[in-house]
Amino acid sequence: MKYNNYIKGSPKVSEIGFGAWQLGKSSDWETMSDKEATILVHKALDLGVNYFDTAPNYGYGTSEDRLGLALNDVDRSKIVINTKFGHDETGKTNFEANNIRRSLEGSLKRLKTDYVDSLIIHNPPFSYLDGNNNSHYEILDRLKEEGKIKAYGASLDTYEEMRKFISTTNGEVIEAFFNIIHQDAGKAFNLAKEKGVSIVAKIPLDSGWLSGKYNTESTFNDIRKRWSAEDIKTRALLVNKIKRLLNDENDIAKTAISFCLAYDAVSTVIPGNKNIEQLIQNVDSTTKPISKILLNLLERLYIQEIEKLKIPW
Repeated sequence: MKYNNYIKGSPKVSEIGFGAWQLGKSSDWETMSDKEATILVHKALDLGVNYFDTAPNYGYGTSEDRLGLALNDVDRSKIVINTKFGHDETGKTNFEANNIRRSLEGSLKRLKTDYVDSLIIHNPPFSYLDGNNNSHYEILDRLKEEGKIKAYGASLDTYEEMRKFISTTNGEVIEAFFNIIHQDAGKAFNLAKEKGVSIVAKIPLDSGWLSGKYNTESTFNDIRKRWSAEDIKTRALLVNKIKRLLNDENDIAKTAISFCLAYDAVSTVIPGNKNIEQLIQNVDSTTKPISKILLNLLERLYIQEIEKLKIPW
């Protein structure tokens, strides 16, 4: 496992992080037991993972609860925890500045820690990204001074969102929606490097599509039921095009994660983990870096065919 710089005052982070959305009880994914969640987190630690990403709304607070329980006996100084603000543990959305402290205190209690390494605003409306016209960032700076957070940032999906946030705030972290099918965020990577902003690549497998398991006939009964039949057909056709670019030796899921890691602006990639088999496969992606030739082919496919489709999340 390779470890990369993240933020000041925190250890370097494993290039494969742990996306903890699926830990949540009765969440947007098929649920697991408390024991299974703890075993999964401990296996990640054994594999060298030290970066854990969660949020209050994942499983209505139970992702944070379970993560806190699993990490309770681990040396806190050697792990990095990122949580979020904006979507709370009741399932409601509240991005108001006066809700930041309440939300963070709830997260700290569930996580059984007195600080988080980073707190990020969870996909806010564009207007909240302007550091010159929002009081959020004064509060976040105060929380840094108090030692309750070491850094703050935002979870964002597009280049324009990232450019606004980087240009007007002192944020040090962006969790960016970035994968082979969604490359718009990559346009901001150079700006992020110039400003010293770390990138966490989220949804690297495009909610499972880049695992290669789905096709035009696939149906979904979890959070992915948001996709229309046309969305499913479009994605399936694109995945087939991507597969044709790979050599027979290239596993599409491992290639998808290696694609994200090929950019030096990316500190860590956070694929979701529903079981130990998926976790091991995600970590194993680091053993075979993507070739420059294949990277260029996938970038060209996006520019020539995918970008204009405006594929929804």
